[in-house]
This record gives sequence, C-alpha cells and structure tokens, in this order.
Amino acid sequence: MSVSSTPASAARAPAPRRLGRRQRQRLTRAVAYAVFAAVVVAVGALADWGKLAESFFRLDIAAAMFPEIVTVALRNTIVYTVLSFLFGLVAGLALALMRLSSIAPYRWFATAYIELFRGLPALLVLFLVGYGVPLAFPDVQIVGGIYGSIALGLGLTAAAYMAETIRAGVQAVPRGQLEAARTLGMSHPRAMVSIVLPQAFRIVIPPLTNEFIMLTKDTSLAYVLGVTATSIEVTKFAGDELNRHVNPTPLLVAGFMYLLITLPLSQLVHRLERRGARRG
Repeated sequence: MSVSSTPASAARAPAPRRLGRRQRQRLTRAVAYAVFAAVVVAVGALADWGKLAESFFRLDIAAAMFPEIVTVALRNTIVYTVLSFLFGLVAGLALALMRLSSIAPYRWFATAYIELFRGLPALLVLFLVGYGVPLAFPDVQIVGGIYGSIALGLGLTAAAYMAETIRAGVQAVPRGQLEAARTLGMSHPRAMVSIVLPQAFRIVIPPLTNEFIMLTKDTSLAYVLGVTATSIEVTKFAGDELNRHVNPTPLLVAGFMYLLITLPLSQLVHRLERRGARRG
C-alpha cells in the first residue's frame, strides 16, 4: 500500500502579492483617466461637428451682435446687478440686525420677510414691483425708472438671502468680542459697528460674492418689465437676435458675456476661501 504525499515545495507556494495603497491609488487614477479619455474620443467621433458649427457657431451672426451687446446689453446687465446688490446688501444688513434684535416685533418682521421672499420666485417679485406697486400706489414713482424697478425687484429677493448670510457671520464672531467692547464703555450699537460687523463681513465675503453672481444671472428676468432698446440686458438682446436670425448662436454669445462677469468673481471667491482657510 503506497501513501501519496504532496511535495514540500507545492505546500509552501507563495500567496498572491497584494497591491499596496499607493499602487491601488495609481491604478484607480489610471482607470479614471482612461474612462475620461474614452468618453472624449467617443463624443468627438460621434458628434456631427459640421451641423454644430452651422447651428451654434455662426461667426457672421456673432460678429453682427457687436458692439451693441457690450456697450448696451452687457453694460445694463452690470448696472442692474450692482444696483440690486447694493439695495439687497443695505436691506439685508438691516434685516439681519432686526433678526438679532432683542425687540420682539423687529424679530417677527425680519423672520416673516426672510421666509416670504426666500419662498417667492424672483420673477414674481419683479412682476409685482413693476405692475403691482403702480396700481396700489398710483402717485408713487419709483426712482430711476426701469433701473430702479429692476434694482428694487431683484434687491428685495436678494435681501432675504443676504440677511441670513450676514446674521450667520455676526453670530460667528465670538461673543467675547462684544462683551469686551461693552466692558471698555462702548455702547451696543457702536460695538456692533466698530467691532462685530467688520469681522462678520470678512467671514461672509465669499457667500456675498456668490450672491452677486446669482444676481448677475437673475437680471435675465428683467424682460418681464418690458425693457427698451436702451435698457435691454444680455439675455433679451440675445433672444431678439435669435428670433431675427432663427439661429441659436446669439445664445452662446450671451453665455460668453455672462462668463466675462461670473468667472472672475468665482476665482475671487476661491481665493478668498483659500485665504480664510489659511488664517483658520
């Protein structure tokens, strides 16, 4: 009777080598790059670039939009944005302080305002300002005409968001800062203006810049108030050109105009956030 035995070399066969953490990361990164490259190649191979160029990249149509889209439409868009932002910032600061006030009616009013205007679409607010206010108050004239109406309509909505942003910034300032100022003999209003608010605004600059970017895009709603040739903004200008040429190229030009405003602001936000992270 013979007894079979397993060779010692086979019994001691080495286990498969496992990849290290760095090797797994490199492999995962390589697969991600490969998938991305494959998608880009597939899109480039399958897309009909001739039809896309004819439909969306008509240089003759784009050239015909200049210089009016810059000297009139883009200028008005910037003016609407700045006016709306300034109105919203002032009103938002007042609402934030009222929300933090020890006087109950102030808190109630600020809370009701913020909840109401954060829930209403900006388009509806613009419509109410442009057509509801003149009907309710026929003897009241909004200062600035169409510019004032747009600034008021967009600013009322922006104020609700800015109020919450500023309130959060004020509450992020250590309570001891205010108490120390009061100990030195400062009144509460002076301590808020001199000590708390400057620190709060340094905290909320990035989100306020984001609000400015949102307002820039919200100016596209100005058409509801019936803008004229001199008060037209970028989106309405591009829409008119689209209807005239029956070609979507003007919409891409309009998108480029908005990027001229928003991209530098986005970079500013990122830089401010990185600076704040380093300080923290």
